[in-house]
Amino acid sequence: MESQSPKSRNIAGNILSGSFLLDVRMRKYWPMMLYLALLAGISIYSGHLVEIKIHQTQRLRTEMKELNSQYIDTRSRLMKESARSKVVFRAAALELIESPNPPKKIIIERKELDKK
Repeated sequence: MESQSPKSRNIAGNILSGSFLLDVRMRKYWPMMLYLALLAGISIYSGHLVEIKIHQTQRLRTEMKELNSQYIDTRSRLMKESARSKVVFRAAALELIESPNPPKKIIIERKELDKK
């Protein structure tokens, strides 16, 4: 196994400790490093916002499915309750009877409405 030279250990130690950033020669790179750090922070923040929106969309999609199933259930119950046989049965409980004559449609012509 090869051993590392003292110089390579010193470079690795400087990188891990961060002391290379304080070197006079590295001062000219500080603005670029800060810019890259800012871009990395913005990227991380943007990723968190996207995750929040994904969770919110998933929650709303689930809620929409529940409300749609409630709507279908309510609509089917209304159709059953408004069936003629059910209406006649409930009317009988109120002592109302069904008329033997079917309802008649009243037609008013437009000319009669204009005269009044």
